[in-house]
Amino acid sequence: MERAFPLEAYGGGPPNREELELEIWLAALQESEAVFKPFSDDWPTTTLPAFEAARCAFQQGESIGREFDLRIRRAFFAEGRNIGRREVILDLAREAGLDMDHFTDLFNNGEARAAILEEGKLGKEKYAVRGTPTVMLNDGTKLKHPIAYAKIQQGKIQSVGRLPCSGEGCYEATRQLFGKALQHTMTD
Repeated sequence: MERAFPLEAYGGGPPNREELELEIWLAALQESEAVFKPFSDDWPTTTLPAFEAARCAFQQGESIGREFDLRIRRAFFAEGRNIGRREVILDLAREAGLDMDHFTDLFNNGEARAAILEEGKLGKEKYAVRGTPTVMLNDGTKLKHPIAYAKIQQGKIQSVGRLPCSGEGCYEATRQLFGKALQHTMTD
């Protein structure tokens, strides 16, 4: 089961633009086929609408939910769109071909926001989620995905962990990560 642990709800605000700008090159090295665009002046003051929208899209099916979640990420990182604005989220939903009546009803009724905030609280209090990505099993066991992390102090990168793999070179490590998760699930 996927859960949204929005760090801004219980961790101090929306994504930090300066940190993302410092780390974007690191993400590009690790996923060479990903497309990144310089961020615009229209920076999100919240990402909660994006979390809510993804939750609403999953109500239309697992596959369309995953595709829409990826669409939101692409809009932010590759297109520089403000995913904190409800009108942008509605445009993305239309572009993705979601059932707009169903989506809009869910998006506007407040239930998705309440669920996302509850998950954020759970992430902070029960699972001690402090960063993204955090990959964990249902019991809270954290799995470390093979990525390099930057150590940032006073707005500057001080060091970067070893880059364990990049692009297609990470496929096997990712398979092992999911294999471990599936094995754990089967033994429960």
